[in-house]
Amino acid sequence: MTTTTVLRAGLRFGEAPRWRDGRLWYSDFYDHAVHTLTLDGHDERQVEVPGQPSGLGWLPDGSLVVSSMTDRRVLRHDGTHLVEHADLRDLAGWWVNDLVVDRHGRAYVGNFGFDLDAFLEEHGLAGILGDPGPPTTVLCRIDPDGTVTVAADEMVFPNGAVVTPDGRTLVVAETLAFRLTAFTVAADGCLSDRRVWADLSAHPVAPDGMCLDAEGAVWVANALGPECVRVAEGGVVLDTVRTSQPAFACALGGPDLRHLFVMTAPDPTPAHRRAAAEGAVEVAVVAVPGVA
Repeated sequence: MTTTTVLRAGLRFGEAPRWRDGRLWYSDFYDHAVHTLTLDGHDERQVEVPGQPSGLGWLPDGSLVVSSMTDRRVLRHDGTHLVEHADLRDLAGWWVNDLVVDRHGRAYVGNFGFDLDAFLEEHGLAGILGDPGPPTTVLCRIDPDGTVTVAADEMVFPNGAVVTPDGRTLVVAETLAFRLTAFTVAADGCLSDRRVWADLSAHPVAPDGMCLDAEGAVWVANALGPECVRVAEGGVVLDTVRTSQPAFACALGGPDLRHLFVMTAPDPTPAHRRAAAEGAVEVAVVAVPGVA
């Protein structure tokens, strides 16, 4: 079993790693900034996001888009200015979270759907796994002009997502349902043919962030434990990379796209992560490269 090494320590809570232009881009929730990181460990703050950054992506013109979690917006940065790209407050049930941008500039954006910390305090983990179960929410689609629509409803904590290279399939992690859910993407961005891509409840894996590789498998960060698992359609676990602490997001990158970058932290509890910089970026080299 492959294990990681720590590339950078001292994060609050890292999320949404993306490899672009020879660097790893990532969000740090409680540092309120988007950073870049090189393979030699050089870290640089790129964009301040007061509303807590999460999901990252790029529009066809090269503009960065970033989730602003607590004010439930997606922002756009052209390299100089940070402006509102879309307002999701009328649709997102709670904090806006991870996102993926397709080749047409459409962003598919998840959200918590409910106050997770308050729910756990009242119902405990048993309330997530059994009765009453987590409330559902919607997956939003933002078109390039900033128009927001509901892409799918009845989603259970929609989180990390990938779009296949042909643009025809969207796979979304439903973290609290322990599954990956796929949709067929129409030419206009509408979703249909909803289906379970992988049921991960038997392992168990609570899928958080994820990334796609060149063989069509996905690496999934397991929010329940110190690992990333490589999963094929149908739910077979093909490989595992062990991390030093629980894993919350991952990305393939590096010069040959074989470096698996993993965002880790002792736990996701906001009070803990604000108080101590114990998060990390960990890395391992894997056999199958990512998608260019």
